[in-house]
Parts: sequence; C-alpha cells; structure tokens
Amino acid sequence: MKQYKLLTPGPLTTSASVKEEMLFDRCTWDQDYKDITQKIRKQLLDLANASADDYTVVLMQGSGTFTVESVMTTALNKEDKALIITNGTYGERIVKMADYIGLRYKHYDVAYNAYPDEMELRSILDNDSAITHLVMVHCETTTGILNPVEMISELAKTYQKTLIIDAMSSFGGVEMNVQDLGIDYLISSANKCIQGVPGFGFVIAKQDKLTACEGNASSLSLDLYDQWKEMNKDGKWRYTSPTHVVAAFSKAIDELIAEGGIPARSRRYQRNNQLLREGLERLGFHAYITDERQSPIITTFLFPNSTFEFEDFYQYVKENGFVLYPGKLTEMNTFRIGNIGEVYEEDIEKLCNVIQEYMGVGIK
Repeated sequence: MKQYKLLTPGPLTTSASVKEEMLFDRCTWDQDYKDITQKIRKQLLDLANASADDYTVVLMQGSGTFTVESVMTTALNKEDKALIITNGTYGERIVKMADYIGLRYKHYDVAYNAYPDEMELRSILDNDSAITHLVMVHCETTTGILNPVEMISELAKTYQKTLIIDAMSSFGGVEMNVQDLGIDYLISSANKCIQGVPGFGFVIAKQDKLTACEGNASSLSLDLYDQWKEMNKDGKWRYTSPTHVVAAFSKAIDELIAEGGIPARSRRYQRNNQLLREGLERLGFHAYITDERQSPIITTFLFPNSTFEFEDFYQYVKENGFVLYPGKLTEMNTFRIGNIGEVYEEDIEKLCNVIQEYMGVGIK
C-alpha cells in the first residue's frame, strides 16, 4: 500500500515510534499496564494546567463521541437542563445525544461561520433559571472555527453554571488553562492533537462535580462516575481497554513534551495553517472562516469555480501523497484540509505544489 500523509483532524499521521509501541502485547490486569494508565492521567492534568487537588482524569473506551456521550449521560440528571451552543455538526451531535438520553435542554444555534452572541446568551440565561449546564464545542471541525471559550467560561462563572467543553480537536494543539477557565468537564480524544491513534477518549473533570454524579448515568458502559471510581483504585479500567492504543498514547504524550509542550506544538500547527491558507489563496481557494476565527487545526475551503470536481481533485492529491477530508458538512460547496499530526512546513509546501500542478497554474 502506498504511504501518504493524513491531512485530517484525527485520525492523523502518527510518528514511527508511536506506531512501534503497538507492536507489544500488554495485559490489562498487569501492574506495568496499569502504571501506564496512571502516568497518562497525571500527564494530562499537567497539560491542562489543572491541580490534582481539584481535577481528575478519566479515560473512556471508544471514539471521541463515546466520551462526549459519557459526560452527557453522567454529568446531568433528569432535573438538570443544558444550554447547548452550536455552530456546526459536532455541536448538533450533542443535541442528538441529549434527545437519545432524554435530557432537558435548550438549543442555541448560529451560522456555521459565526460566533455565539454574548448578549443573546445572557438574555437566555437571565430568562431561564432552570438552565444548569453550558455545553459547547471549542474547535468545530465542521469548518475549523475556533469558538470563544473564554467568553463562555465567563458566562458560566457569572451565572454559576456547570461548563462542559468538547475540546476534541483542540486540546493539545491550542493553549488553554483549564483550571483558570473554570471548565468543569473538558473532553478530548487520543487521536487528535496529542497525536495518538483512535481507541479511547478522556475527560478532565472537576472532582467535586464528578463526585456528585453518582447514579446519574443511564448507560452502564458509559458511566463516567463508575469508570472514575474503578480507575482511581490502581489504574484498572472497568472493561477491556484498548491496550495497544493506550501504550501508543503514552508515547505520544512523551513526544509532545519533548517537542516543547503545547506551546511549541501550537506554534507548529499555526505555521502549518498559515502556509496552507496563504498557498491555497494564491491558487484561487478562499477560506470559509475568517482569519480571526480560524483554528490552527483544520481549514474549510470554498470550491474555486463552478466546474471544480472534488472527487477528481481528491484522487489526484491522494495519488501524490496526501489524503484530505472527503465530503462536505456545509451547505456551500466546500472541502476541508487538516494540518495536525506529524505534518511539517515541508509537507504543506509539497501539498501546495501538488495542488498547483492539478490546477495547472503558477503561484505568483
């Protein structure tokens, strides 16, 4: 099989050493493996700038969506009410979860390229005292927009609401101080900016909030509280864990730290994204999200003209070493390119050259 770089926001291209960690078979009951779990939990707290006195980490089997649902089914009881703030399909997926679980909620949605309006949110909170939780996606990979987590954090503090942030595609690649922001539940996944492989997600949670959730969950396997209680004993997962993925993630965290931590990785991603946007702009591809709202994770581009055939473009780029995000999630004709993972400036420059060749134009 021909090797290529994944220009997607997870799964993404991983290092050879992360892949090599999966060549060794581990036992879920063995102390060495349980020690790896505990190491990961401690390191994630450090990356979040969160104190072990106030916060804890829970790892949860499955995709990022599984982990978001574990929070939604555990953090809210039947009397609680969530204000779910959305501007993309991943936020809308949380609304769908709430429907499945049977949670009370209000859905506040704005256009996919827009920010939530602070005054409108304040009006909602002023007029609906039943709301107990605020829920929002930080980086909406539908478009690549980076939502204003600081503004939502201030609202949560002002109105004394529990704050749930889906930081699936941003944690590890965007600097944030979880404790200063007062985030009660931050959710992410192994196969995003920490550059591991798919198989589990994790939650960085305030201990007092999680402690109060006993008995809330309507799902056995997704009960975040029970998972935490078991994992706190000695690092044992309740049910079979993705051992190879966990070991790879442990290595990926070590590599993140060796790179210079989140600040250094964020700078690399930002530079990748800048080169990508500038290069494609010169080739006639305009970004859907404005510069000031753009995340350094993934960019949505408009089709350059009415005759552009994405499938043909996709295959050409793939044959030349890069896999893009196929399909679109917006109403407009768009496609997406991620720039996280083991991707560097030279990869972005090569990609731009490949696209230049496809378009048959020169960059001036």
